[in-house]
Amino acid sequence: MSKVSGLFQDLTTIKKARNGRLASWDQRGKNQDYWEIPAKESIVLGEVEGPGCITHIWMTSSCRRVKAPSILDPVLNASAAPVMEIHPALGVIWDDYDPFYYRKALIKITWDDQDTSSVLAPLGDFFCIGNCYPGNFSSLPFNVSLKPEEAGRYGAPCSVSCYFPMPFNKKERIEIVNENELPFILYFNIDYEMYKEPLDENTAYFHSCWRRENPCDGWGPDVQTNSPEVNNVTNFKGEGNYTVLDVKGTGHYVGCNLTVKHYQGSWWGEGNDMFFIDGEEYPSLNGTGTEDYFNHAWGMQRNAYPFFGTIVHEGDTDGFQVSYRFHITDPVRFEKSLRVTIEHGHANHLSDDWSSTAYWYQTLPTEDELTILPVEERLPNVPKLSDRNLRMPELTEEMKAARQSWEKRWGEYAPAREEQFRIKEEKARRESRLNTEFAKKLRDEYK
Repeated sequence: MSKVSGLFQDLTTIKKARNGRLASWDQRGKNQDYWEIPAKESIVLGEVEGPGCITHIWMTSSCRRVKAPSILDPVLNASAAPVMEIHPALGVIWDDYDPFYYRKALIKITWDDQDTSSVLAPLGDFFCIGNCYPGNFSSLPFNVSLKPEEAGRYGAPCSVSCYFPMPFNKKERIEIVNENELPFILYFNIDYEMYKEPLDENTAYFHSCWRRENPCDGWGPDVQTNSPEVNNVTNFKGEGNYTVLDVKGTGHYVGCNLTVKHYQGSWWGEGNDMFFIDGEEYPSLNGTGTEDYFNHAWGMQRNAYPFFGTIVHEGDTDGFQVSYRFHITDPVRFEKSLRVTIEHGHANHLSDDWSSTAYWYQTLPTEDELTILPVEERLPNVPKLSDRNLRMPELTEEMKAARQSWEKRWGEYAPAREEQFRIKEEKARRESRLNTEFAKKLRDEYK
């Protein structure tokens, strides 16, 4: 046994393992290294036989609605990198982002022979993209990176990474469920290790789920935060608290991200975190304020650290905050059950929009089936411009000809572009099968 200690001690020990990767690389040998995830369809990124462990997931994606005909040939452009659509040149191509696709697509992971998933969350929120609004940040288990010109946009493309280890003994299956009416492109690398010996029977499996309360059931959203009327109300048992996680089994909670859309215009984070371990009536862990749980104080600041911080600050948005806290060195352990809750305002007096993604490890089986809200109840609340009633002026002959030319070109372009989407979708279905076949080949060679 190695006597080396420290964060990187695993690197000093030789380990009997074989690496593998599930990826969206173009298996025709060309450069179309992404999958077009079909609308209203679930697609498997790959299945891997165990024993093994996912060590890293990287993805980037983009969802665009075709707004108008391009002057680029749709067939030739389909073979180019999709940078034209991401950065549309005026007059050349007009595609617009679907601002909310990060919540219309789900990531779903199933371990071993279970008939229920252990990970079920919106694709964006799983990777700490709260409210479909990416923000640059770097933590130990998750990273998000987007270009400066994409910052401040709902649905902006970015890269995401997850470094939580995800062991499995018999099998892992990763799916993307696209509940959108539009397809979207997905690049991905999923790195894993294979082992020859079975995992220990006490191995804890990675889990994640997403929740939302919109609005939270507040008793005094019209009563100002920190007023004496609010602060003198008691809440010992956490009744009415927002629930981050409610789970049965044996394991440990390792953190969450939290998105709060605040409506009072004061301060949303006066509520305490409360952890109820193994069915207890009163919480063993009782905090002092929501920002305190996220290791900040006197509100949330614009910073991001390995275990805690701000992803998107409320001062840079239309009133919502995205925060994270990871219990890497201080996991909250449970033997029978765990309920992680936070007051939405002191004694739950506020009626804000709260959503969260929880992360935890537990032994199998996953006792309670993970569920998620329907897509229409997952979408963010955002300010909306009023409808405009535009009047068409009297057209000159040139204007009439221009509109007729536009409509004719659109009539020819739209079906040709749609055909290219269908071709790319079929490529994704084919490479989904090839990914699993290749993973099986690697597994058979390493037994």
